[in-house]
Amino acid sequence: MPVMSPDNVMFTGLVEEAGQVIWLRQSKQKGLQLQIEAPGIARGLHSGDSIAVNGCWLTVSAHRGDQITFDLLRETLDCTNLGKLRPGAPVNLERALPANGRLGGHFVQGHVDCAATVAAYEKIGDDYRLEITLPGEFAHYIAFKGSITVNGVSLTVAEKHVGSFVCWIIPGTRKLTNLRGLQNGDWVNLEFDVLAKYLEAQLGRYQQPEE
Repeated sequence: MPVMSPDNVMFTGLVEEAGQVIWLRQSKQKGLQLQIEAPGIARGLHSGDSIAVNGCWLTVSAHRGDQITFDLLRETLDCTNLGKLRPGAPVNLERALPANGRLGGHFVQGHVDCAATVAAYEKIGDDYRLEITLPGEFAHYIAFKGSITVNGVSLTVAEKHVGSFVCWIIPGTRKLTNLRGLQNGDWVNLEFDVLAKYLEAQLGRYQQPEE
């Protein structure tokens, strides 16, 4: 099945598997590397394939059996929670969207905008209320009932507050992703809706320069 080219690869925010970190270590030849175990998707992969790991677009540098290895750039470590991973930690995985695939979540680029902390996570009825801190410089990207990607999971903004926002997690999503293990203070990767970013860029063309 064909996939989009590396220049315009896309994801949907629908996690296929929660893999497990084997190691995160320094390599003399390739800098920092991440290796994970992912029996659900690993055997069909090839070197150079694109995978969203906790919502961050990474390229497969090597694979063997159920194991997948990625090279991590400094920029990736600075903007995401990947540098905080420890052996055994679960990571959300999604392969790039095939060109003829169905878009079940929303348009996700795999370009994490920032990492933020969990402010509150509690069960209410059958569902879970997840509140995440919201850095002020990104607050304008959040809209009530708009889309947000949290650790690679496509979610809907249910509440927006000063300094935070809230999403509700259904039992199925919690069971299939690493959102199930979140605790207050944990870091999660955020990618804001690309449509908001394009709108911001276009509106910027019509802003009057300050005198």
